Amino acid sequence: MVSHIHHIVADDFALLNQKVVSQLHSQVPLVESIGHYLVEAGGKRMRPTLVLLCARALGYSGAHHIDLATVIEFLHTATLLHDDVVDMSEMRRGRPTANVQWGNPSSVLVGDFIYSRAFQLLVNIGDMKIMDVMATTTNRISEGEVLQLVHQHNPDTSEAAYMEVIRHKTAILFAAACQSAGILARAPERIQNALHDFGLDVGMAFQLIDDVLDYSGDSSALGKNVGDDLAEGKPTLPLIYTLEHGDPAARELIKNAIVHGGGLEHLQAIIDAVRSCGALDYTRKVAETRIAAALQTLEALPDSPYRTGLKLVADAALNRSN
Repeated sequence: MVSHIHHIVADDFALLNQKVVSQLHSQVPLVESIGHYLVEAGGKRMRPTLVLLCARALGYSGAHHIDLATVIEFLHTATLLHDDVVDMSEMRRGRPTANVQWGNPSSVLVGDFIYSRAFQLLVNIGDMKIMDVMATTTNRISEGEVLQLVHQHNPDTSEAAYMEVIRHKTAILFAAACQSAGILARAPERIQNALHDFGLDVGMAFQLIDDVLDYSGDSSALGKNVGDDLAEGKPTLPLIYTLEHGDPAARELIKNAIVHGGGLEHLQAIIDAVRSCGALDYTRKVAETRIAAALQTLEALPDSPYRTGLKLVADAALNRSN
């Protein structure tokens, strides 16, 4: 499905990949080594693809959508570099993380380089409203990361509090990708707002399905270790639901795992508890509600292959396996 989505904007997608590589150029070899390591790891490029689809769906015919898509990809990449350091992750997209390969200081500093390169590209685009959206977005992503730290190891985290974390940490970049494409295409403000809402709902669903996969996928398909969130003491929605609806033994097991971290020696028992109490089904239903809202929002756009592509992105976010 993802390859079909890319095919809809095939020429733009090829230009995006070229731009990503060219903009990783640096006079410092280590910067290029880490940058290219990340690019070569692949990834679906879902967020920048949203820029391309939204811009084309609104009839944009300039060239700055490639710059804008690259900005979104760089902001996402920099966030991943920093996240892996904070979370002490060891595997992403089926390969050792950059911090494992080069160490934490190099990963953080190259993440900073990629962030700053994104804003250099924004200057090239030269639209202050887009700059404002991106500045606000990066600020909120940072807040989301701090919120996640605040709730880490806290088994009393509520569903509402967790939704606030993922809205800031994950969904806001999806929203910015879509909204900024609308700004670039000079769409009416109501269309810009509709695209923001579409991206936010897709991003929320994307993260919720990620939570499901952490307890239903396998490491080879996911490209990361199953149970990573549990090991880091993160109270994601499946765990929050199980703490409210599971049996007493399961609740105690999960509570201890969140409070103390680790918990992987009890991973299978926790997976069984999460599945048996309906937590994964519940989390998926919340994601389905988000996608239904996103698809309804898309009706504000004229019918085109690009709008169809946006629908496919929403479907891919809901039905992905990695």
